[in-house]
Amino acid sequence: MATATDFNKTVQDMMASFSVDTKAFEDAFKTSAAMGEKMSKVALEAADKSTELASKWTKDTIAQLGAVTKVKSDPADYSKAVTDFASISAEAATENMAAFAEIAKKVQMETVELMLAAGKDFSEDATAAVKKATEEATAAAKKATAASK
Repeated sequence: MATATDFNKTVQDMMASFSVDTKAFEDAFKTSAAMGEKMSKVALEAADKSTELASKWTKDTIAQLGAVTKVKSDPADYSKAVTDFASISAEAATENMAAFAEIAKKVQMETVELMLAAGKDFSEDATAAVKKATEEATAAAKKATAASK
């Protein structure tokens, strides 16, 4: 009479052979954390530059309003002051919006560079992890097969 092979022992041996290597997870976490740090740096630099630009624009506008609010002897001077203020404000708006656009352009370029670098890093990490897992699985399968014979 044929005896049934006890696969419980074989499966237990095979599972014991699959040791969990946390190094791949640690490396992925470190890569992710480094990416987060770099992205945060880009965002914080952009926020800093934008804040400086907005602050300067506001100060310049307030300074220009001083000329508008001064008492004039001729009523036509009020009209001229408002017209001058509007003209200066329009010019400042154009310059400042261009400066904001440059900040945004720089952030976009740095973000794309970081994403490309991160993609390469993640790809390398994943390839290494899959290669190692394949080697370990092959070795465990061979060991389990040899033990069941």
